[in-house]
Amino acid sequence: MLATILLLGHSTHVQSCLGADVHRLPGRQYVAVYHDAHGAWTRTRPSLVLIDADREHTDDALAAARTLRAADARLPIVLVAQASSEALAIAALQAGISDYVRGVPDRAALARLLSRWMPPAPSTTPDDPTLVGDSEPMRRIRAHAETVGGTDSSVLITGETGTGKELVARLLHEHSPRRNCAFVSINCAAIPDSLLESELFGYERGAFTGAQASHDGHLRAAHGGTVLFDEIGEMTPYAQAKILRALDAREVYRLGSTKRLPLDIRVIAATNQDLTQLMGDGRFRKDLYYRLNVVRVRMPPLRERREDIAALVDHYVAALNRRYQRSVIGFPGDVVHQLTQYDWPGNVREVRNVVESAYAELPRGDVKYLAAPSALLDRLRETQSAPAGERDRLLAALRDARWNKSRAAAQLRWSRMTLYRKLAKYGLNGLSRL
Repeated sequence: MLATILLLGHSTHVQSCLGADVHRLPGRQYVAVYHDAHGAWTRTRPSLVLIDADREHTDDALAAARTLRAADARLPIVLVAQASSEALAIAALQAGISDYVRGVPDRAALARLLSRWMPPAPSTTPDDPTLVGDSEPMRRIRAHAETVGGTDSSVLITGETGTGKELVARLLHEHSPRRNCAFVSINCAAIPDSLLESELFGYERGAFTGAQASHDGHLRAAHGGTVLFDEIGEMTPYAQAKILRALDAREVYRLGSTKRLPLDIRVIAATNQDLTQLMGDGRFRKDLYYRLNVVRVRMPPLRERREDIAALVDHYVAALNRRYQRSVIGFPGDVVHQLTQYDWPGNVREVRNVVESAYAELPRGDVKYLAAPSALLDRLRETQSAPAGERDRLLAALRDARWNKSRAAAQLRWSRMTLYRKLAKYGLNGLSRL
């Protein structure tokens, strides 16, 4: 879905500038007056608000900004002030304005200003790829996503950190009948229990101090679409109980309200942890696990699809070439061969970081090849000089200890920190029985 720019004010000049340049931005525009700020925000849920403060309505513009900031703490709000002063700049800051421009901008300046604050458009370009690689595991995952995407079944995506679990979730959404509605990703590790209900279920005006307007939570924001519970294994037992109740009842109640709000969402969960082990330890609810684990998708680590490494490197080089308008070929062939021998414990995310690091160190001028970052070369040398069989011994100890890291470390006569270093060294950080 296109992002929305909400324009508050009456200036025909700003409207004409926006209309002329909005095609450069990932959005569409919606115009409203100052006093309808909250109503317009509720109707459009914009990605950015542009407030045109003409000389006669400065106070109204600031009041609209305060209303919007109370409704959404993260909403970018840009103020165009035709009558500029130091007092107005301070008042704008106090009202929660994100950016402030003096005078009437020309078209190019306005486009640059908005581009700084607009979120990136959904893209199929290599800057925001789907799933790069043509290995057999990736072909199977794409085919599976196309088939499963057409259903409404819950999906549990497992795999190590950096393997692209969210990309698979988005692919499932794109192949679903819900693709024209919202896709909302929730980082389960980032929401404390104290904020859980207000963040996920929303709240009514006056429900707590500072709640100056009602607010839809993340789940209702995804009504009709798809919710990804990312890092579901990090969710606390309290949060698990609340989520399970909402999913089973298919309804939520805003904080401070007794009104039932229907919930129509497709649920996808992702984790790099062993949920069966967490259940055995009493840290994950069995009923929630069985609610989520209807369809399983396992994302393979990069060491299991080494034939995709070169394609990933080319992909990120091409993306950086477009961003910086250069024509770098990439790494020399011998370096690419070395890269395919590395286990990539950080998986696809590590490939992206390595390519970007090498690109950032390029000298000026017409340079065709990247040099491998020294930190990566050190890791490659360390991996190649590893004692024979050490990785296998580590795996055997983990299996014998039923994946309990403390017992495996004791069996190997290593400290726990040594065990973690070896796990990272051999790309086994997220490995489990899943």
